[in-house]
Amino acid sequence: MAALDCGTNSTRLLVVDEDGRVLTRRMTVTRLGQGVDRTRRLAPEAIERTVAVLRQYAAEMAQLGVTRARLAATSAARDAENAAAFLAAAAEATGVDPEILSGEEEARLSFQGATAQLPPDLAAAGPVLVVDIGGGSTELAVGRPEEPDAVRAVSVDLGCVRLTERFLAEDPPSAAALGAARAEVRAVLGAAREVLPTPAPGGTLVGLAGTVSTLVMLARGVGHYRRELVHHQRISRQEVESWLARLAGEPVAARRREPGMVEGRADVIVGGALVLAEALAVFDQAACLASEEDILDGLVASLRRSSARPPGP
Repeated sequence: MAALDCGTNSTRLLVVDEDGRVLTRRMTVTRLGQGVDRTRRLAPEAIERTVAVLRQYAAEMAQLGVTRARLAATSAARDAENAAAFLAAAAEATGVDPEILSGEEEARLSFQGATAQLPPDLAAAGPVLVVDIGGGSTELAVGRPEEPDAVRAVSVDLGCVRLTERFLAEDPPSAAALGAARAEVRAVLGAAREVLPTPAPGGTLVGLAGTVSTLVMLARGVGHYRRELVHHQRISRQEVESWLARLAGEPVAARRREPGMVEGRADVIVGGALVLAEALAVFDQAACLASEEDILDGLVASLRRSSARPPGP
């Protein structure tokens, strides 16, 4: 079975066998949300890029014998007036009926995927906060992994692509632009905290998506991605702030040369790092635990649950 995630910045694939063993996990930056914050439309070239990658993924799914799949689109598709054109093209490319997830659905699936395999001591330490920093939105969910129905979740229109297009397009961004972006992020996350349960003091903030993985690689000097050097690694609030300042002071060309910078992320990493830094500050957390398990794992888990249900009367 397989899960496909069409996000604002990247398009991803996860395929597992019937026992849940991972057969492949892929990510390609396609920037589906290019310009959506301003135009409220998916650009034709962005649709073309994303659908081309979906065709590649569909071929890989066929080779692996996938018979069941979920294809989810998130923030960019939620915002776009012409999302139907993309969904039709995605269905044609993959043979899977696509769905646009609400922000809350996205947050809950991310929480489920990120917490299913948490170390027991972390899972038992109190409510866990999961922060999924996407290209167009950020999803926040607080709860206990063993009580999924009690998880509280919100989605906010803050993402690495959206913030870059709104505030940080100058290369490198000015101090004034950074200040304006930070004020916006702090205000929006502050409002989100008011409606979410309070995570345990000294508890666990789990960070998801490419921003978090890239910051861990930069901070640890990991030049080439290796899952075991990223997954469940911690990065402190101080490290996040230090890398935010360093990257914001560099032009995009210099960021691309940083050992550990993921291809396709150099131009939006400052916006993503800003969201993570403010999430740590607003929720008073000292560190972020990176997770390479996320919404894709939540989508696959939903397929496995549905296949395990007994047939109806």
